[in-house]
Amino acid sequence: MPKRNLVLLCLIAIASLLAWAARDRGGRGRLYGEVTGHVGRMLLEPVDDEALFRGAMEGMFARLDEHSAFLSVEPGSLSASEPTAEFAGVGLELTAEGRDRLPAVITPLVGSPAWLAGIAAGDRIVAIDGVAADRMRLKDAVAMLRGPSGSRVVLDIAPPDGDPAEASDEAGHVVATRSVSLERALLRSETVCGDRRRADGSWDWFLEGEEGLALIRLSRFSTHTLGDLDRALEEIAVAGQPAGVILDLRGNPGGLLDAAIEVCDRFLDEGVIVSMRRRPADGTRPVPTSAEQLDVRRATPGAILRGVPMVVVVDGVTASGAEIVAACLQDQRRAVVVGSRTFGKGTVQTTVPLSDGRHVLRLTTAEYLRPNLAPLHRRPHDPDDQVWGVCPDRGHELTPTGGTLEVVRDWRRLRDAVPRHPAMATVGEQPVAGGDGGDSSARWPRHVDPVLGRAVAAIGARRALAEAGD
Repeated sequence: MPKRNLVLLCLIAIASLLAWAARDRGGRGRLYGEVTGHVGRMLLEPVDDEALFRGAMEGMFARLDEHSAFLSVEPGSLSASEPTAEFAGVGLELTAEGRDRLPAVITPLVGSPAWLAGIAAGDRIVAIDGVAADRMRLKDAVAMLRGPSGSRVVLDIAPPDGDPAEASDEAGHVVATRSVSLERALLRSETVCGDRRRADGSWDWFLEGEEGLALIRLSRFSTHTLGDLDRALEEIAVAGQPAGVILDLRGNPGGLLDAAIEVCDRFLDEGVIVSMRRRPADGTRPVPTSAEQLDVRRATPGAILRGVPMVVVVDGVTASGAEIVAACLQDQRRAVVVGSRTFGKGTVQTTVPLSDGRHVLRLTTAEYLRPNLAPLHRRPHDPDDQVWGVCPDRGHELTPTGGTLEVVRDWRRLRDAVPRHPAMATVGEQPVAGGDGGDSSARWPRHVDPVLGRAVAAIGARRALAEAGD
């Protein structure tokens, strides 16, 4: 072997030893090997190495925060990207509460294959690719409807009225149905919604029964949210300056951080939107109030709807990016917050693939702080009187009962559904489960949804205060 190569090998060996010594400075790796060796040789009931390793990982991560984890993944599926709210399917939202134990359509997704084929709210799925759907679990029906974009699925559809069980031929096949062949397509869930659907599937952005008061509901923050919000705001502007805007973040679990920041920026000209606290590059412990250790995101000029009273509605499921939006608009005094205290999820997780290709680490690497630098995150043992999450403004706290929430859920489901007939889309005529077509004003949002009612009152109070100031 040439002398030069021998010297190079020696240098590599020395460097490797030094790297190992630096990594295992406390000898813990060697001690771990020693412990597992004794356990493997001496324990009365043998335990395989994989079980010991798993136990070690579980013990290690039990000492970390509640969102860090050691996870197994399918080979080739490692990804640290955020969800985009896209999926391939036919575009049907289903419920298991249909008659005859058949999956029933809540609403088709506007523009989807199901929508284009004329499938409407209330229709029942009798069979999927020839497989009877009665007694089928809802999740199994949904799984059969999804598949690769471009593939086809055949549905047997029965209308809402009539009894398919009574309309069968001698072979037992249902006659009172129509067979629809659909080509699956790449779809995306709507993340920006209004008060109720029109007959053409578009949203009416103005709250029924409240003149000039706009309602924008954000269900999560995805790659499409900002563009959809801008289009909604343009449609609202066509009607002139609104009397107020309600931004409903109830049930919003978060999503893309940048989308949440951009939403805040739409309503602000200046000021801090959110700060992120990370561990310093030198590995020292982060200092909560150290400006050098904060990644600060600020608003840029160009706010829309200046001077328009604004309310943000939250609940106990509002989390992460949605809490950033609520906290920002509250701290910057741009909006009043109405509802109940938010979830308290204010940390950032980073996914780290491991060398075996079968495991990843999910580690908490940053924390969100409000513009006033108060924490958003609630740690497992933080009491209710600790500072975390977003609390409604004083006098605007409201937590509905379980029964009320159930009524609101069913009412909202009907308003979100695309009407079967154009007449159903007119104000006050949206069909109501079990209703008899009485006084339509009794079904207005402020009467059915008490939290929205409180938000409407808050808008009125802000307008009165502004007028008094003038």
